Amino acid sequence: MNTATNLAAPVQADDDRYRVMVVDDSVVIRGLLARALESDPRIRVVASVGNGQLALSTLDRQDIEVVVLDIEMPVMDGMTALPKLIAAKPNLQVIMASTLTLQNAGISMRAMAAGAVDYIPKPSSRELSGAKDFNRDLIEKVKAWGGAARRARGLREPRGGAVVAKAPRPIAGAATAIRLRMASITRPDAVAIGSSTGGPQALAKLVAGIGAWMKLPVFITQHMPPTFTTILAEHLANAAGMPAAEGRNGEPVVGGRIYVAPGSYHMTVVVEGGQKIIRLLTTPPENFCRPAVDPMLRSLVSVYGARLTVVMLTGMGQDGLKGSEAVIAGGGGLMAQDEATSVVWGMPGAVAMAGLCSAVLPLAELAPRLKRIVLGI
Repeated sequence: MNTATNLAAPVQADDDRYRVMVVDDSVVIRGLLARALESDPRIRVVASVGNGQLALSTLDRQDIEVVVLDIEMPVMDGMTALPKLIAAKPNLQVIMASTLTLQNAGISMRAMAAGAVDYIPKPSSRELSGAKDFNRDLIEKVKAWGGAARRARGLREPRGGAVVAKAPRPIAGAATAIRLRMASITRPDAVAIGSSTGGPQALAKLVAGIGAWMKLPVFITQHMPPTFTTILAEHLANAAGMPAAEGRNGEPVVGGRIYVAPGSYHMTVVVEGGQKIIRLLTTPPENFCRPAVDPMLRSLVSVYGARLTVVMLTGMGQDGLKGSEAVIAGGGGLMAQDEATSVVWGMPGAVAMAGLCSAVLPLAELAPRLKRIVLGI
């Protein structure tokens, strides 16, 4: 293993790129990650180090905004370093990087509870050089969290375009552009939730507010790989105090339970023999994702019709837009997380700007509104 430190030249005063540190005990992995990140003109890797201790000392010498942090390292591992890094620089955005194992998925989810903002499953060094999807996800996560941090501090984001694709809106701003629909007067028989970047934290907060009264089935698609969705479901069960697990192919749908789309499968619902059941599909990715929100929503509206309520949470891209159009056409209801509380206002912004929502609310207000809709109060 190589635990050397590589520091870039000092950042020039007019260089407004996101400043990133890569922390991994493999010099090969560090090099591949750095090259992938710097292929985007709005990112600069200002440091590359081999363990948590070196990462801490580097914070004193470089103005770093985002850290890509490996879990398993000598001297000081990622989980030990995480709270120390955040204590040293409270505004630091830490993205955990780990190989795709059940143990590391669990560690990554615990890291997010301890202050990390996101995770990314790391391919092997042999796979990484050709992993276009990984490189795209890594770049988008770094820009999304770097942008969220700068906006929170009132700082300028990199020149040369938006950090992430957002739904188009007039210069006057989102408040004048969003057209709200009349809320559906039909009480739902099912709830569906879509999310991506920033989703695990948002989902935990949302379901914590519904577990005491929710008697309907709740279907969730969060853009996540296998094993991570297993751990996510466990965390949501704890947060909500209600049963939650990955949906299983052929499983009957029952009320008062959360079904999480498992990684690598689109989760859908069909009616067979008069019974609503889960069907997992390996059809091609949609919107670069599998699981994706669109196929889930298309299936749910075909089963529940107007008795379906959808909540769109933070996430990049526009997955869920076409499915939401089908939901509204079928008489169902839709609300979305607002821009101020979203890490990335891509998915919720797309449905909001398309005029599909009856409400666009801060994250903390979604569960109370959902309660009124579901209970008819």
